[in-house]
Amino acid sequence: MKLFHDTFGDGPPVALLHGGGSGRATWAGFVGALTGFRAVTPDLRGHGASPRAAGYPLSGYADDVIELLDDLGLDRVTLIGHSLGGFTASLVAQRQPDRVTRLVLEDPPAPPRHGTASGGFSRARLALAGVAGGLSLRRRFDKQALLSAITQLREPQPDWWEALPAISAPTLLLSGGPKSHIPPAGLAAVAEAVPDCRLVTVPVGHRIHSTAPVRFRETVLPFLRPDTSGGTDVSGEMR
Repeated sequence: MKLFHDTFGDGPPVALLHGGGSGRATWAGFVGALTGFRAVTPDLRGHGASPRAAGYPLSGYADDVIELLDDLGLDRVTLIGHSLGGFTASLVAQRQPDRVTRLVLEDPPAPPRHGTASGGFSRARLALAGVAGGLSLRRRFDKQALLSAITQLREPQPDWWEALPAISAPTLLLSGGPKSHIPPAGLAAVAEAVPDCRLVTVPVGHRIHSTAPVRFRETVLPFLRPDTSGGTDVSGEMR
């Protein structure tokens, strides 16, 4: 599965992974602010110009990203992921912790740790109901990729939870707050499980990087440059 991707700039590499139903173009505004970095923006499998697949297991998204990093010769990389891309980035950081230098997870889904399927994604499913009505054609993605991801992420993922402590990279976890369909309490539990993690709330909903691009830049860019101070959440507190 060879992912179609764009590359911009020169410097330490940063791979940016879009959310389900989106594509690499979602990062266009932010990439312009990544001066001094080499930005790599792929389309995930089933999205944009990347191939469609017979199946869409969550692990497959991570397989594809690791293959892309191998092909590009990127032994050390910062990962930034939104939603499904954030979950994918976390899988890569769990599998290859020494490879990931910094990790930014923007409102990633936190699946149930155990028990039965969660209703936490019911609002997301409703919001994405337009997939069957032509949204997939306008945004160029396989609707099965998105529906499959939602279904899987509503199921318990105990192995994922158990592997969170394996993430060694400094991690910035962004929550969209109560306006997002991703429950903030779940992200707080993720922040507790990842050893070096700061949780920042930007209460604008699920798509922080596009809904509040200035605040996203002001929060993420200092984190990518350790010689400057990190961002804060709206209450002035940093986890």
